[in-house]
Amino acid sequence: MTRADPDGRGGHVEVQAMVRLAEATGDDDPRAALAAARELRRAAERAEATVVRRARLQGLAWAEIAEQLGVTRQAVHKRYGRR
Repeated sequence: MTRADPDGRGGHVEVQAMVRLAEATGDDDPRAALAAARELRRAAERAEATVVRRARLQGLAWAEIAEQLGVTRQAVHKRYGRR
């Protein structure tokens, strides 16, 4: 576990992939840019789920997680609670 890979699961590799995808959204070919945007959104969703799980394991309340994500407590709990 490191700051760059806080959960020991290759988080740094995921961040590098997200950077490449973000760069690819500027592709001159709109199909390639759209595909990159789609994959970037999926990667961001996976990253958010990982961070929410880690926050809960460290004792953060749903309300605090929701505040940090800019959503309601109900929204974050509905999406990530009791899976």
